[in-house]
Amino acid sequence: MTRNVLITGGSGGIGRACVERFAQDADRTVWFTYRNGRDRAEDLVRELALTGRAKVEAFPFDQGDWEDHERLLDRLPGPVDILVNNAAVGSKTVEHYADGPRHDLASAFFQINAVGPLWLIEQLLPGMLDRGYGKIVNISSVGGGIFQFPGFHPADGMSKAALTYLTRHLAAELAHTPVHVFALCPGVVETTMFQASTLDRLSPGERDALVTRLPGGRMIRSEEIAEQVRWLAGEHSAPLHGAVIDASMGLGVNPGMLAAAGAGTGRS
Repeated sequence: MTRNVLITGGSGGIGRACVERFAQDADRTVWFTYRNGRDRAEDLVRELALTGRAKVEAFPFDQGDWEDHERLLDRLPGPVDILVNNAAVGSKTVEHYADGPRHDLASAFFQINAVGPLWLIEQLLPGMLDRGYGKIVNISSVGGGIFQFPGFHPADGMSKAALTYLTRHLAAELAHTPVHVFALCPGVVETTMFQASTLDRLSPGERDALVTRLPGGRMIRSEEIAEQVRWLAGEHSAPLHGAVIDASMGLGVNPGMLAAAGAGTGRS
């Protein structure tokens, strides 16, 4: 049976890797959203039309804007069976979404990282329940979802902690339903978001020292996180319903490895 997958923030980073991974499944239809990456999104759709097995489409979407949420649902060609809440902002990228005083940045964090996923779930969950099937994967961060790190705007971690709370809350409510929900908390992933929040403010020597201190002496690849998302969206993940999963290669249980290098963490 063909399942429809919706991945938010799919034009780059972890989201793009998720789109590419799901597109290799012939029993999937893959839809993804983008906000500013229209050219990247269109290039990805063209690329996967040649190399993928699933049909892939991209949709503009301003997460956290209620009218745009309604527009997105009107545009989608069908029901959503698998929702991957990936779109988010970090301590540097949030500046592209809010100008002005610090409280505007805090509002943007919560609106995009927490309220937006909540709205999408509220909009799509009734259909999942009616059809008797649903998988929801919320991509949070080790910073906020598992541990707390200094050096970032506090609303960054707070908003991601809210997403993990939402996961647990929904899991409790949906315990006797066929809809399963999970939170995945990546550590230091090699993305433009981490580049902007942390690496850009370090010298080459400091970057090398930071990476050396990470678990395994390296950053996590987006493709590795996408593989975990794909598994959680599969048929054998039900025993993990409600789980908040530390996907940081051990950074979440030994945060001093990164804190000692003078940097924060996560997909932030």
